[in-house]
Amino acid sequence: MIDALAPDAGRLQGQIDELSAFHDSGRPGWSREVFSEPYRASREWVRAAMAEAGLNPVIDDAGNIVGRLPGRRRSGPALVTGSHTDTVPSGGRFDGVVGVLAGIEVARRLRETGTELEHDLLVVDFLGEEANEFGISCMGSRAVAGVLRPEHLDRTDGDGLALGTAMERFGLDPSAALGRPWRASDVHGYVELHIEQGPLLERSGHDIGVVTAIAGIDRLLVTFAGRSGHAGTTPMADRHDALVSAAAAVLTVERVGCGAPVHGVATSGHIQSGPGSMGVITDQARLWAEIRSVDGSWLHGARRQIVDEIASEARARGVDIDVEWLTDQDPVPTTEAVRDRITEAADDLGLPWKAVPSGAGHDAAHLATLGPMGMIFVPSVAGRSHCPEELTAPADIARGAHLLAATLLRMDSP
Repeated sequence: MIDALAPDAGRLQGQIDELSAFHDSGRPGWSREVFSEPYRASREWVRAAMAEAGLNPVIDDAGNIVGRLPGRRRSGPALVTGSHTDTVPSGGRFDGVVGVLAGIEVARRLRETGTELEHDLLVVDFLGEEANEFGISCMGSRAVAGVLRPEHLDRTDGDGLALGTAMERFGLDPSAALGRPWRASDVHGYVELHIEQGPLLERSGHDIGVVTAIAGIDRLLVTFAGRSGHAGTTPMADRHDALVSAAAAVLTVERVGCGAPVHGVATSGHIQSGPGSMGVITDQARLWAEIRSVDGSWLHGARRQIVDEIASEARARGVDIDVEWLTDQDPVPTTEAVRDRITEAADDLGLPWKAVPSGAGHDAAHLATLGPMGMIFVPSVAGRSHCPEELTAPADIARGAHLLAATLLRMDSP
């Protein structure tokens, strides 16, 4: 049975290539950001691919594309798999996409082999998983988990556009996205296939990563308020330079991230400053940054340390700060029973596996509130991700898809 569900590797790679055609051609790599026109067009392609594979696709109130393959029971909790198809700016072709298209391929192989599951199988393309200017990632999975909040819809991008308005312009009803989460009784279990986005599997020579936990993420926006003045006549000791304080904060974020005892990273992603003249001392700046770890105690301590050190340094320069925490997500362990099903299936298929943490955020972290959750990683070439050079070999994708099918079969058993 397991061998019969091996994917058509050429077909799966061909679909990855087809989906990658939907991108912003004016930018390097593959940009398909949430609410963009390439993203809108790609979603029609995903719906058609689901239907062609025998799934019944609908767009739910949260904007997720949900394809259903009925099981024998025709009711009760469903097995769920999937990921996302939006990208970061100038991103790659595989992040998220592999999980969605492998799920579709599994459904197709179930139909082609006449294999009927006991439970319904849902394959989901979750809306807007990637970090964005609104500061709200995993929009669709947050909604189904019931943790998308009204205040999230009021968040604005750099142009002052509110998230709720952006959703409306995209054809969605933001109030409905808030009001109809899934119930725990809807989900028998969730398993997500994903590229590793790091170097551990390639370096160790393992085909498969069995994810132990998904990192917690805290994202912050720091606003610096200084005082403008003439760049040529204001003595250095008399300056209250907002941009210098922001630059020092970047180094603080890096230093704190380097101090994690086990697993922790910290990144400054973006700075804005004004008035933006070479001849004028900067009087305002904004810094977006994040910290991540699977160690919740370190994460919470690092959060306090970053703010305390940034505030102290800015105060010494006579610069005021305001800190806004955009999102926070605690580390989420995967479910032991699902990890066991993945490792058993990997052993059956003769796939060497390694237990690994995930430093990336995933929709799976929110699905964990609804039922048992696990993740499967396949190697990333040179560990590159979120860049045009992102690459996972077709053979590795096929192995991951085969393992996904085998895991779902084990999870489907009474």
